Amino acid sequence: MTKHYVLTLNPSAKYEWDRCTLHDPITADKPELAELVADAVGGQSGAYLVSIEIQVKVLEQVAAPTVRSTLSTTESSTAQPTELVA
Repeated sequence: MTKHYVLTLNPSAKYEWDRCTLHDPITADKPELAELVADAVGGQSGAYLVSIEIQVKVLEQVAAPTVRSTLSTTESSTAQPTELVA
């Protein structure tokens, strides 16, 4: 069974759980490993001793976007406040 997921690594994410995420590229659902294994064994009740092999092949890599400020420091220090009169 081959499944495709998007792995996102963001070491500077605000929350720890957002630093490494795995999700379906179409539905954005996060995979549940236990459900994937249950589907693989047919979903029949019982206890199973299973061996799981994970093979990762990078199909495409996209660099993380860089955040740039649109207001430079010289613009903010020289800007004069304006008074609005009705």
